Amino acid sequence: MKREAVFHINTEEFVYPVSRNQLVVKIRTAKKEIKKCSVIYWDRTDKTKKKEAVLSCSERDELFDYFQGRLLFSKIARYHKYYFCLEDIEGKQWYYTVNGISRMIPDDGYFEYLYANEKDVISYPKWAKGIVYYQIFPERFCNGDKENNPKGCQEWGTMPTRENYMGGDLKGITEKITYLSQLGVECLYLNPIFEGDFNHKYATTDYFEIDPIFGTKEDFRKLVERCHYYGIKIILDGVFNHTGVCFKQFQDILEKQEKSEYKNWFFIEHYPVKITHYDYECVGAYKWMPKLNSSNKEVRQFILQVMEYWIKEFQIDGWRLDVSDEVDSTVWQEARLYLKERYPQILLIGETWGYGGRLLRGNQLDTVMNYMFRDAVKEYFGTEQISAEVFDYRLNHMLGLYRQETNQIMYNLIDSHDTERFLFYCKEDKKKMKLAVAFQILFIGSPAIYYGDEVGMTGDNDPDCRRCMLWGENADNAMYNWYRKFIQIRKKYDAVRTGNYRTIIVDNDRNIFGFLRREGTEHIYVIIHKGKDEQEVQCPVLEEAEYEEILEGQSFTCEKVQNRQRFYNGDITEYRAVISLKMKPYSVKVISKKKEEKENERM
Repeated sequence: MKREAVFHINTEEFVYPVSRNQLVVKIRTAKKEIKKCSVIYWDRTDKTKKKEAVLSCSERDELFDYFQGRLLFSKIARYHKYYFCLEDIEGKQWYYTVNGISRMIPDDGYFEYLYANEKDVISYPKWAKGIVYYQIFPERFCNGDKENNPKGCQEWGTMPTRENYMGGDLKGITEKITYLSQLGVECLYLNPIFEGDFNHKYATTDYFEIDPIFGTKEDFRKLVERCHYYGIKIILDGVFNHTGVCFKQFQDILEKQEKSEYKNWFFIEHYPVKITHYDYECVGAYKWMPKLNSSNKEVRQFILQVMEYWIKEFQIDGWRLDVSDEVDSTVWQEARLYLKERYPQILLIGETWGYGGRLLRGNQLDTVMNYMFRDAVKEYFGTEQISAEVFDYRLNHMLGLYRQETNQIMYNLIDSHDTERFLFYCKEDKKKMKLAVAFQILFIGSPAIYYGDEVGMTGDNDPDCRRCMLWGENADNAMYNWYRKFIQIRKKYDAVRTGNYRTIIVDNDRNIFGFLRREGTEHIYVIIHKGKDEQEVQCPVLEEAEYEEILEGQSFTCEKVQNRQRFYNGDITEYRAVISLKMKPYSVKVISKKKEEKENERM
């Protein structure tokens, strides 16, 4: 007897509320095996009133298609049963329930959604959607006050080491807010500014004080006020996984040993305790940074006090939380409940170097530093280890793992203070860097600029990636203008800032990659050519209309598509026309409908 195919489905269907009366349903199937996917649902008290909602394919990676849709209810979403109906490419019907896949319409084994509680609805600050971040390593950005230079401060631009200082401070950052505003920055993220050891300040000694080499609390207050005057948000680095050895509570342990009231704040291996990684748990066997016991209730309360202090007293807009995936999850659960109720517009960003789903279930953080994004962009544009097709698979796999709402606020970086500079990956090839930047800024989510990338800074891993900012004649103005131009596009078009994403062109042989950003009737098409030869490209579009290239103003007349499936993702995208265009080597095209076409739609 021939056995029929069984489709790969998530063992746990993905359903979550975006409001108390609206659910998002998401499911995945074997790639290109299902041509229609729908959810059958009803109030559990009345099985005769079944409804069907057709789901659309939102992402597609190497193995799976991800289907999703929204269910809207007149009242609070509660007590609904449901199952999935799948139609394969041969027209056969399949049904998916708690019990798995069957050819028979199910009469039991239904999934059930019980109740959309208020806290089940994941909410994010609206300002965080698609915002442009700028990360500053304070000691290396700008020296605005030489009076607070640390002893032995070296000349600005000296090659960095793990120990040397250059004099960057808060006044210097405040002086440059106009520069950041002109670039288009919307949120400033500062590496640690609290009193601590070493130039990086990740070995905190006092969480309630500004480190003297950066200035005073009044200096910081002026910085926050200056940022807010220009409409720029500001978030601080919260280092709550570990402290420095000069932290008061750890010093108390060194002094009093077993009798210290803080002995349970850390993971002491044995007594007597000395400054050595053999005596206590620390970060990466680095004895200067003992690990906090974040499972300890007193430590959790302390962390919350610190977080609220800087929000309440200085009106900061959120926290970037260092190595958040190593901190006890109850810390972030309590932080979300406590802080979000009092300050609903704050943003909580976690550092993690992989998939951040554990932190983003709705009861902890808002978003994470998206190193999955950084790795894919690095390997496609920078080191060129992967093809356009693999690049597409990895992007869609990443998007499929998260909620659409989460994807819109992901902190999408291409480098940071913990990695090599992106230009270093490119072997100083600025043509490649520009293509990566264009992709980063036009992709779904929130692009994050590491200070100095916009003026052509390079550098190997820490400490070389923490060089002094280039100002004046040392800055690469062409790179700066490139960043500024694409940031302006992001701000101008809702489709780029908050719209959906779909890959539309993948050409391994000619090194061409294209994608669509869509918000309502606004469609933006982006084609990136990273090959060395001029190429003619066929770009599929969703409407028959007149089009223009945003960067250079070139006009295009489209031709009607006869068979949309000959284009990439043509079976899940309603292509109606095609544009022919020529691409120069290492070039980007950003295309939209002509302005008069858009005006006619609004009339």
